[in-house]
Amino acid sequence: MRRLLPTVLLVPALLLAAPLHAKPAASGKLDATPRTVVITAFEPEWVALESAVKNPRAHHINGLTILTGTMAGKPVVLLESGVSMVNAAMTTQLVLDRFAVKRIVFSGIAGGVDPHLAIGDVVAPNQWNQYMEVALGRKQGDQYISPDRYENPNPLPNYGMMIPRDVRVGNAHEKASRHRWFKADPALLALAKKSIEGMELARCLPEGEKIPQTPGISEAAGRCLDHQPQVKVGGNGISGPAFADNAEYREYLYATFGAQVLDMESAATAHVAYANEVPFIAFRSLSDLAGGDSGANQSWVFGRLAARNAARVVVKFVGALPD
Repeated sequence: MRRLLPTVLLVPALLLAAPLHAKPAASGKLDATPRTVVITAFEPEWVALESAVKNPRAHHINGLTILTGTMAGKPVVLLESGVSMVNAAMTTQLVLDRFAVKRIVFSGIAGGVDPHLAIGDVVAPNQWNQYMEVALGRKQGDQYISPDRYENPNPLPNYGMMIPRDVRVGNAHEKASRHRWFKADPALLALAKKSIEGMELARCLPEGEKIPQTPGISEAAGRCLDHQPQVKVGGNGISGPAFADNAEYREYLYATFGAQVLDMESAATAHVAYANEVPFIAFRSLSDLAGGDSGANQSWVFGRLAARNAARVVVKFVGALPD
């Protein structure tokens, strides 16, 4: 997610779950069919994909509507996680516990960090970092000193008092250790390169669709991009709990993490996927430039276009998945 829209808060206790349309099996699973989970963060991303789910069946849990059905002929689970790292992690674990999950695919919008990318482009990064996992350092003279008592190998440059930290986590086959990056699944990345690189993306919103009024952006400029969006597989994605719209911080993030895009959910889902040993990949389309825009932030104008471009890529990708 990259837009500050009202979001329904999710109830974090499974004991408060709303009644389901079907009773869980003895295993606790709501559906026995092995499926690809497709996660979105907020309403425009959900709307861009909901109609692609055929023969949908709804399950209601913790205020969420979760659909099972098929997408491009493949069994899927579609859900809207809610905005933020906490919501993304919570709902990712929930769907892993309640469904037979083969892999996780995230579809949504993002802020562009790499100056070589443009609004509307879709990126599927190789790996994800939680860039706002930081220590707030104590100032000593002209420097900020980390309060961490453990050794953080290969420390990254700080941004003022914000000193990046690696995340400690393990899974059933790997002892807990510090992770700077959570990697997308290599086989899914290879399939993405084969199936979606070079595909045509939308440059304009449909005629007749209302364009949000944004200072400094005309109706004509808000309807069509002045360039043809592209698809890129590879590079780095970063996620954090803040909506980033600051040119100086964007430059720091590009220099420090070599990031192409930033969002507020993907790295959290990648973290949970790693802990559960489930293949993961995320597709993010640029709705804005995270503060690098020449004028006002453009996510209010191009968020829907970006969400649809990400959804278009995801539907084609899901159709290319092995049976």
